[in-house]
Amino acid sequence: MLLLYGSVFAALVLSAVAESQFGQCGGTGWSGDTTCPSGWVCAALNAHYSQCVPGISSVASTTASQSATRATTTSTAPTAAPTVGPSHATGKTPALGWNSWNAYACDINEDKILAAANDFVSLGLAKAGYQYVNIDDCWSVKTRDASTGRIIPDPDKFPSGISGVASQVHSLGLKFGIYSDAGTQTCAGYPASLGNEELDAATFAEWGVDYLKYDNCNVPANWSDASTPPGGDWYNSNSAIRYRQMTAALNATGRPFHFNLCIWGNANVWDWGARVGHSWRMSGDASASWSYITSIITTNVQHLDSIDFYSHNDMDMMEIGNGDLTIQEQRTHFAAWAFFKSPILLGTDLGQLNSTQLAIITNPELLAFHQDTTVGTPARPFTPTSSAPTTSPPEFYSGRSVKGTHVFIINTGNATSKTFDFAKVPGLGSGSYKLHDMWTGKDLGTFSRSHTSTVDTHDTAAFLVTPARHGADVDEE
Repeated sequence: MLLLYGSVFAALVLSAVAESQFGQCGGTGWSGDTTCPSGWVCAALNAHYSQCVPGISSVASTTASQSATRATTTSTAPTAAPTVGPSHATGKTPALGWNSWNAYACDINEDKILAAANDFVSLGLAKAGYQYVNIDDCWSVKTRDASTGRIIPDPDKFPSGISGVASQVHSLGLKFGIYSDAGTQTCAGYPASLGNEELDAATFAEWGVDYLKYDNCNVPANWSDASTPPGGDWYNSNSAIRYRQMTAALNATGRPFHFNLCIWGNANVWDWGARVGHSWRMSGDASASWSYITSIITTNVQHLDSIDFYSHNDMDMMEIGNGDLTIQEQRTHFAAWAFFKSPILLGTDLGQLNSTQLAIITNPELLAFHQDTTVGTPARPFTPTSSAPTTSPPEFYSGRSVKGTHVFIINTGNATSKTFDFAKVPGLGSGSYKLHDMWTGKDLGTFSRSHTSTVDTHDTAAFLVTPARHGADVDEE
């Protein structure tokens, strides 16, 4: 659901999307219907998402009338946008939790949300550190309250109201998140918050909301940007200002909100996101596919300088438990999100996870790296040997934690033997080192100069590497 820039067709599609009903029709990993109603076409908004919009002729015929009324139905960018940053009472480390979208899309209700919250407790997720239970799109009715202007929770889906659900989530020692959009409607066509930031933020705070996912659909033409804003200043672009307005509104409530900018990697968000929120989406919607996992890793490694405390590139919600990912691919999915310090928001029916999948998502050592409060930076690629080939995405990464140096190896191909020289790992030398397997929690022994591992196709190895004590026996490779 990415914003398109530049072309006349892009502007027409954006205008049509603002008036359309939600309907995905294609994208990487999409296995649903690829046809659209008569008079509509399937428009590719990004590599991972295509949506049904009116045919180009019908779009063109309505554009003039829409643009004539838009000035009276949407606000224009302010001359002095707020500059207040996000709360630092939350969001130091990446969010750990669950979101309803990948599991249920619009088919949500109170029972499903509370079932996820209770699963946090019964499955050991809360004990492992997971805390956010987040509702995505489609939680409200289609119109605001005529007298108060507030968004109205759907009484059929949420008979206890959002505040009632939030209270029940809080009673379990967990936190509660909600969804809105920095446009005129959400991606599914429900009331959004552009122009209503203060009212909606105050409403969310009153309901006891702790986390806001803020999407990027249905953006009016006067709030969009050219491919590059004046002076290349993306912080002062229309895109950033739409999010900055919500930051100020959330802060004005006095309640700490974890603020996620679901801007799909637009507007160079990695350059200004930390001034506005705690995390920001780096791409369109995830899919349960190896191609998405490798694609988002490739994207993310270009912007690792953006990641630190209160500042996290969001690789999107998890697909563990969905689709046809192998166990090895699910291990890589989790490990990469952990060592890149992306938010980890599970996105499946938690009660359907098997013991192997639960072991992956509750791995204590990978979660400790992810949630380290001493070191906020992620693992980075390194060249493992002098003769190592270049791969995309890279296969070898190293990072620091309070425990020491870690090495992560993603096998993107078929060859299962993976070697790295200790001298090539940043911060290490050419001596002898103890290796500890972060997946199993077992020590592997002491090795000199290098280490060779067997890593299954599409799997990820994870090691803690610490200096060997003087005189320790060395294990042969």
